[in-house]
Amino acid sequence: MCARVKLLPLIVMLAALVGCGGGGGGSSAPLQVPAPAGEQWTLVAPNEVGMDAGLLNRSVSELPDPSSHGLASMLVLRRGKPVLERYWNGYDKDTAHDLRSATKSITSLLVGIALDNQVLSSVNAPISDYLSNAYPGAPALKRDITLEHLLTMSSGLACNDWNDDSPGNENKMYKQSDWVQFILNLDSAFVPGLMNQYCTGGPVTLGRIVAEAGKQPIPSFAAAKLFGPLGIASTSLQWADYNNHTQTDTGGHIYLRPRDMSKIGQLVLQGGQWNGQQVISNAWITRSTSRHGAFSRVGARGGYGYLWWLSKENYKTGQVDVIRADGNGGQYIFIVPALDLVAVFTGENYDSDKANLPFQLLTTYVLAAVQQ
Repeated sequence: MCARVKLLPLIVMLAALVGCGGGGGGSSAPLQVPAPAGEQWTLVAPNEVGMDAGLLNRSVSELPDPSSHGLASMLVLRRGKPVLERYWNGYDKDTAHDLRSATKSITSLLVGIALDNQVLSSVNAPISDYLSNAYPGAPALKRDITLEHLLTMSSGLACNDWNDDSPGNENKMYKQSDWVQFILNLDSAFVPGLMNQYCTGGPVTLGRIVAEAGKQPIPSFAAAKLFGPLGIASTSLQWADYNNHTQTDTGGHIYLRPRDMSKIGQLVLQGGQWNGQQVISNAWITRSTSRHGAFSRVGARGGYGYLWWLSKENYKTGQVDVIRADGNGGQYIFIVPALDLVAVFTGENYDSDKANLPFQLLTTYVLAAVQQ
């Protein structure tokens, strides 16, 4: 009972993280999807992969009741094998969840694939190379903004989702028809590359760039180059869209099953390789999950890569590096390379301190359960 008593109060200590995932507030309806035919998913005993079963099970048994904790799912994989899978609050293995801004990390993977396949030339290429035809005369195309600036959220445009008064705040963008046009019409706030400002419009623009350069919609590109190779069926996911359903929202709101989220994490953990196929180059995985900046906001835990969050979390008597995709409400893909571990959480704790509960579950139970 002691752990149950202390679990929720500690969430307050993590409160400054709320909103780091972005993606708008409010609840999202669950999306039931067909069970994939022949899916291979068998839980193994934790001791088979060097984990303490008792401590791992406590991560679930010592939670408060589901209506209080607000989690929808929790999955843990070690050495590529699932050791824990739990669902709450009406969710199950065949429920796709709105990832909110964890979608941005998937967009990073798609940019890497586009670079690997020479659909895009370089992260240093100006965005004008790809958008001038679609948006002739757009002010932002004259400001030397590169793909890397969008990947690191350092475009210099007047766009800050953490400031309601910012001209480019995502809630203002969502009210427009063409979100990319809205972003490209923003004034500059600073020189590109000077500082990081969390702006959902950047990853949205990257999606449009990949679509323009690849001459196909994002869902088709992703299905062929990312989801297909991972065995994630098109019927198991759903993209959001905008501009009268003609463009894809690559800044948030893709729906994926937690099991499929774990595949994304495992792909990154394995350096872009899946079943012997190099889906994304190891060079891109390394570069995109390396630190390229940080946000000045208090509590914006750790550094930032190319649309991936980076932090150090407590492990035994020291710390361990963690890569994560992060979405409002408690949507997380945690990747811990040093421990060969992936943990996935989804939740309904939108704009709430409780969205940070997975951090405590990760460090107090999951990482602590790793014995060898």
